[in-house]
Amino acid sequence: LVHPALASVADLKYVLVLGGGDGLAVREVLKYPSVQKIKLVDLDATMTKLFSSQEILIRLNGASLQNKKVQIINEDAFLWLNANTEKFDAVVIDFPDPSNFSIGKLYSTMFYTLLKKVLNPDGVAVVQSTSPFVAPKSFWCINNTIQSAGFFTKPYHNYVPSFGEWGYIIASINPNLHWFTAYPAGLKFLNQAVTQQMFIFPQDMQYNKPIPVNKLNNQVLVGYFEEEWDKYSD
Repeated sequence: LVHPALASVADLKYVLVLGGGDGLAVREVLKYPSVQKIKLVDLDATMTKLFSSQEILIRLNGASLQNKKVQIINEDAFLWLNANTEKFDAVVIDFPDPSNFSIGKLYSTMFYTLLKKVLNPDGVAVVQSTSPFVAPKSFWCINNTIQSAGFFTKPYHNYVPSFGEWGYIIASINPNLHWFTAYPAGLKFLNQAVTQQMFIFPQDMQYNKPIPVNKLNNQVLVGYFEEEWDKYSD
């Protein structure tokens, strides 16, 4: 699902993956021959070790975490991003849903301000953003929070068999990027027609009332998330 964002970068070389310790996002990024370096920042060293050593999981991620282009960093993404001085052409963000304050900080205005500093001028980022069907208020709060940090956004959604209807947000600091102009070979599901449908939100995935953005000192997103997902907790 991050292919459209990455495909728009003509000279994609340096990619940052935040979260995604299973190596599946890295597997997809490695499909782009121009990529020279991928940094994967995931807090859970056990996760990255497991997906680097267990035979079945290695087959699943295509041994992506063993690729010589990939550097694994087991640190808190917020702290790492704050200290980082490198620039990237694309950032793939695959954090867990904002179910508590520790994770909620990774969806805050402060975090996205830090993210903005590490993107090249024509760079793009994509953010896993929970389900716009189950939790539309949460989804659009994330979108508004990203925009408040100075990004232009393109929200989209797709049906994932193991999750249901799921949402993502592509962000860039350049409003004039010509996105979705090319697709890498070997894709199983994504093409131009599918891409167009992903950016259409029916009424039951919209939330048209004003939504405050998620800040470190309010963490409103965690409250929205708990409220919307609570009815499914049983």
